[in-house]
Amino acid sequence: MTAHVAQPAEPVCLTQPAEPICLTQPEGPVCLAQPGGPIRLARRMARVQPSAVRDLLRLGADPTVTSFGGGYPDAGLFPLAGLAEIYREAIAESGRETLQYSVPEGISRLREQVAARMAQDGMPTAPDEVLILQGGQQGLDLAGRMLIDPGDIVITENPTFLGALLAFDPNEPRYLGIDMDGEGMDMAALEAALVANPTARVLYTVPDFHNPAGVTMSLARRQRLMELANRHDLVVLEDAPYRALRYEGVAPPTLRSMDTEGRVIHFGSFSKILVPGMRLGWAVGAPALIERLGLLKLAADTQSSTINMVAASRFLDRFDIDAHIVTIRDAYRHKRDVMLAALRRHFPQDIGFTEPAGGMFTWLTFPEGFDAAAFMRDHALPEARVAYVPGATFFPVEQRSNHARLSFTTNSDADIERGIAALGVLLRARR
Repeated sequence: MTAHVAQPAEPVCLTQPAEPICLTQPEGPVCLAQPGGPIRLARRMARVQPSAVRDLLRLGADPTVTSFGGGYPDAGLFPLAGLAEIYREAIAESGRETLQYSVPEGISRLREQVAARMAQDGMPTAPDEVLILQGGQQGLDLAGRMLIDPGDIVITENPTFLGALLAFDPNEPRYLGIDMDGEGMDMAALEAALVANPTARVLYTVPDFHNPAGVTMSLARRQRLMELANRHDLVVLEDAPYRALRYEGVAPPTLRSMDTEGRVIHFGSFSKILVPGMRLGWAVGAPALIERLGLLKLAADTQSSTINMVAASRFLDRFDIDAHIVTIRDAYRHKRDVMLAALRRHFPQDIGFTEPAGGMFTWLTFPEGFDAAAFMRDHALPEARVAYVPGATFFPVEQRSNHARLSFTTNSDADIERGIAALGVLLRARR
């Protein structure tokens, strides 16, 4: 693996009850040119680049295209009546407060409610261990700024969530991608990578219904991951936005529930269980880490929207969100089953796909040498009017072109069947 390695800076250390956790020091600027003359930008902007996938997905946004691309929840399941009632009441009853500034860490009642939900999931949590975020994505951005210096090694699954790479890249890390199988990250490969790279400091994982691969990390591997994190002094970023969307089986415990040293930061989101437009998520972790994340949030956006936090809190107080989640699960389970059945029926047998027990995605593996991005551009979009997310950019180190991600949550049964059948015809013609 090749990467630019910055000169190391002296670390800033944060004292915790167990061992100190090292944070970051900022590093220097670079230049960028434009037609009117060069403008000096920070060096980190060299890693902030437009994505070819973004351009392809713009084409897929055409209403005449059946898109399996976006990781969106089904808007038909949004609890519109309840939210409309709550927003009206929040303004009518306490508008001067709900439309005013609030505190960076989030309103106290919502933090208490998130803490209670974490406790129900096996993670005893105090309100001061909760930070309300502008969506879960903000948590990745803040954690990257808090923990990653230029040249630091960040370990991820291989492939990994593209949004995490976008959040971490401005901090100029080097990545180590650890391959997965049906039980998640390969722990033997992780251990070997840690021995070979003893300065690795951050591990990022999506252990539940992985984005993009759809797999869930087994209990044994979670236990082993935490053993290795403790031994090698890693901070673990546990990204769990899909955890509530389990369609069968029993949920393994979270990594944070296994954390005895205050080294796991657990991220969750209301986007998948309520609505994404509220832009609300949370980070849960040791108070010292959460406090530092809160300082970065204060610098980034001052706070999350007061009225949206109040609305989310009132929804949790007044409505049964767990019953709403059951409705979401039932709908998505059915859509998943429709998509998997269509893939079995229409795709050539040499194309593999994961069978997720929850979440929103299945991951396609085409034969070696197949270019999923080129196939989408040259055939799937113009000939079948079907879009998906090509898989190459989900790989943090060496991109692999023979993969793609399909989302099954937003399309009707008929559109899923039509789209998969049309792709199957084209794929068989390309053999």
